[in-house]
Amino acid sequence: MQAAPPSGPDRALRGDNLRMVGKLAVIVALMFAFGYALVPVYRAICTALGINVLSVSERLLPGVSQAQPNTQVDRSRKVTIEFDANARGVWHFKPAQRSIEVHPGELATVVYEFTNTQPRAMAAQAIPSYAPKQATAHFNKLECFCFNEYTLQPGERKQWPVVFVIDPKLPKDVTTITLSYTFFEVGGKIPAAPQSASVDAGGKKS
Repeated sequence: MQAAPPSGPDRALRGDNLRMVGKLAVIVALMFAFGYALVPVYRAICTALGINVLSVSERLLPGVSQAQPNTQVDRSRKVTIEFDANARGVWHFKPAQRSIEVHPGELATVVYEFTNTQPRAMAAQAIPSYAPKQATAHFNKLECFCFNEYTLQPGERKQWPVVFVIDPKLPKDVTTITLSYTFFEVGGKIPAAPQSASVDAGGKKS
């Protein structure tokens, strides 16, 4: 016996189901495309704003993983990295060493030291700069204290590492790179230094 053709309501229901499946397939495809594009979009935004917040694995050179040694080290040349520190305020801020020599592609670390010599707590942060300018895109920091805000108590001393790799694609005419940090107090976060005369609970100066 031949099956009867679907009635009008059945055909309408089947059409609705097919349209729903099609819509769901489009949504899934859009979600996949959005997830795929999210990382490069995020990286582009960070680069445009100068924010150094990518994960360590994202900042490694292409083809280099933490679990494997870096085979991209260019041992045919060395680059001198000079470290500079500018402190806008009466505190001590300096690199533990003024310069090192590295091979492009080689992992290197330098430590910056900071001491709050003021009789009050302070909130401050550091902003990096590079010379020459063409070296900026080839100076890959894996760990850095820059752009983070820190609060230090009176007399408190900190040491912050900077872990970096110089991209082997650095132009060969660049033989020296200067990494400079300017460390400045963040305004409006810490009250001003106390006056010599104190004020008691009744509002009278002692």
